[in-house]
Amino acid sequence: MYSFKKYDQNQESIAKRIEAARQINPDQAEELKALKIILNCIDLTTLEGSDTEEKVLGLCNKAKSIHSLGADFPDVAAVCFYPTFAALAKKNLKDTNIEVACVAGAFPAGQSPIEIKVAEVEFAVVQGADEIDMVISRGKFLEGKFTEVADEIKAIKKACGDAHLKVILETGELNTVDNIRKASEIAINAGADFIKTSTGKIQPAATLEAIMVMADTVKEYFEATGKKIGLKPAGGISDYKTALDFYQVIKQTLGQQWLNNQLFRIGASRLTDDVIERLKQIG
Repeated sequence: MYSFKKYDQNQESIAKRIEAARQINPDQAEELKALKIILNCIDLTTLEGSDTEEKVLGLCNKAKSIHSLGADFPDVAAVCFYPTFAALAKKNLKDTNIEVACVAGAFPAGQSPIEIKVAEVEFAVVQGADEIDMVISRGKFLEGKFTEVADEIKAIKKACGDAHLKVILETGELNTVDNIRKASEIAINAGADFIKTSTGKIQPAATLEAIMVMADTVKEYFEATGKKIGLKPAGGISDYKTALDFYQVIKQTLGQQWLNNQLFRIGASRLTDDVIERLKQIG
């Protein structure tokens, strides 16, 4: 287990760094490159109680067809559903490079016994999930029960088997920079392959402040251990300009090496169409 240093950033210093990143104006060629990377890093998502098999198949077919819409348009990284749709999505996406991600482990509230969380994760993996997006127990975290939070992540990581684990911090409920930092540390030490901002079910969802704190934590861990942890902003990112802001913050903090779908994802339901439209305009 890595012992993280005391975090030396506050809201003011983070805000200045964010503003500096947002002031970077790429030329058209750089924007085109960035938007293609962003498209290739999207987890195309639907997580509604009204989801149907028809809607899930429609989203899978949309994911498979993107590369045919324009020159060098890449596929999205993954589609993301509730576990009951994993088998259907896996079958539909056979012979593609598109992963099947599932939210599991009492998403979005995290308020279930660990045995139930683990059972849901195991079900999702058996059904075909390549990736699991779990959410931490924010109530336990806010009570200071950090060991319990870590132990739950470890149990779910074990249940994932070969599936990658994205740990959702739900940063909008953590309230402070220090809490986001602490939750990031716990998730990384407990075995997260990615740390993710939000479920998308509460406000604020993904923020540049949260992703910068998370990126700083990932950077320290990488520099100390050589291990790369992925980042996934999710929730409310619906237009290409906002996506480019997250792209720039991660690029300025972690460098170009993080800007691929092995280390960078954006969870979104509406962003894809906006990125494609912009690519058509400038491509």
